[in-house]
Amino acid sequence: MVRPTRLAAMLLALVWASPMTARAAPLDVRVVPAAPRQGDVVMLFVSGAGTARDVEGSLGGRPLAFFPHGAEYAALAGLDLETKPGKVAWSVGAVDASGTTRKAAGSVTVKAGGFPVQRLTLPTPMVDLDPEAERRATNEAARLRALYDTVSPERLWRGAFTQPVSSRKPGSGFGSRRVINGQPRMPHSGIDYSADRGTPVVASNRGRVALLGEFFFAGRLVALDHGLGLYTLYFHLDGVAVTEGQIVERGQTIGTVGTTGRSTGPHLHFAAQLGRARINPPDLYLLPVRD
Repeated sequence: MVRPTRLAAMLLALVWASPMTARAAPLDVRVVPAAPRQGDVVMLFVSGAGTARDVEGSLGGRPLAFFPHGAEYAALAGLDLETKPGKVAWSVGAVDASGTTRKAAGSVTVKAGGFPVQRLTLPTPMVDLDPEAERRATNEAARLRALYDTVSPERLWRGAFTQPVSSRKPGSGFGSRRVINGQPRMPHSGIDYSADRGTPVVASNRGRVALLGEFFFAGRLVALDHGLGLYTLYFHLDGVAVTEGQIVERGQTIGTVGTTGRSTGPHLHFAAQLGRARINPPDLYLLPVRD
């Protein structure tokens, strides 16, 4: 026979154990795509977080910025186009109102991008820079890195992104290993769309004009901050139709196709960054989001 005092103690223990067990329920994390390649955009979807006060995490050591997505939380992650193939770890934590954190962790296996080699011939002064041009290009690269390190807390983009220009043929070139005038160079970090000079270029999604400039390599450019560390960049423009700090909507004209900077002819170089990760822009056209 169980004594009343002992029975009461057992019941009290069950009462206290039940909510703790509920709080300890594991998070369900989906990674899309499950088998990404170098340069891919990856989305993490977290369900089971309930009314979490905060959801945070990382992939490959880089912090993730989560946002509500229906009954889930979601975050974008970027695998730089030179990410070493193999396993990349991720972790997620959900903090509830009481301050209790539930965690989940795992990894994705990154495959090689299979990028082609592209051989180009350009005028020597555009490849072998004189000291003044070298200083200019170095300073401009530093400005872009500082931009990518700036993470705006508000998510401005909504839904999938759109191709920013009407092109005669599909865009090409992302990740290609470039050999210019016989010299190996940095891989191509964007996608090139062939179009006539003066063709309108539109914002791929809602964002804030974070940078305008006339750069040695990129020529006349517009950089849009879409929030949460996501940027799109539009290079070699002929004309610009926006001002710094301006909020633009998806499909709004921001400039026109040109051939400024280091360019072999009229085209749009369209690039995307998640922090310092150089990502494949067309991945943004296919984001599995519901808003």
